[in-house]
Amino acid sequence: MTWSIVAHDLYSGAFAVAVTTKALAVGANCPFVRSGMGAVSTQSFTNRYLGPAILDGIARGLPPAAAIEGALAGDEGRHLRQVHAVDRLGRSAAWTGRHCVTWCGGESAPHVSVAGNMLAGGEVVAATLRQFLADSALPLPERLLNGLDAGQAAGGDRRGRQSAALMLTTAEDFPDINLRVDDHGAPLVELRRLLEAWRREVEPRRHLAPSRTNPSGVIDLDRIEAGWVASGSDLRLPR
Repeated sequence: MTWSIVAHDLYSGAFAVAVTTKALAVGANCPFVRSGMGAVSTQSFTNRYLGPAILDGIARGLPPAAAIEGALAGDEGRHLRQVHAVDRLGRSAAWTGRHCVTWCGGESAPHVSVAGNMLAGGEVVAATLRQFLADSALPLPERLLNGLDAGQAAGGDRRGRQSAALMLTTAEDFPDINLRVDDHGAPLVELRRLLEAWRREVEPRRHLAPSRTNPSGVIDLDRIEAGWVASGSDLRLPR
């Protein structure tokens, strides 16, 4: 019912998942990321318990293939599942159960995996990976969306379009980017619009937010107000 990219950026250390489907709110169910550890997408009759379990296995030092095997061991519906993962060493692995609806399968390269089910054909996955690899000079979020666009042009989900999501993490205990299009006639177009808005409205102010290295974030009132003044706002903080 879905196809997705899980990826690791060797230079920034980011982990990310981009996913789209003909189903409501894919971002609520499929993507999982953990800073310094890995990225997972769990799809096809999704079992959301698999994402954290696979990341726990990777955190214990298991390669993705072993982490997936361990997570699926207790799932009696494993042959309805499709799941794939990548770790910080660039290793990836995928599972496609024998009951997943065709076309189903995946392809991978170092630091990236693409997998899908209920697709128009294998070219959806192949085109997604090919475009992702071709755009190596671009930032990771744009590479992911360009890959999904290429997969959509190759036929995408054979049932149609409805939702999409992009999740990316670098150093924090929560995602840097967590964008969702839950119900839209052109979800990838809308997801790109949201990413452009994030670049414009959120990214320039991320350094002000609480972080591992600065747990309280920027709290200097004059500095906060200076940003408002620069944007033309008349907002002020009470003293």
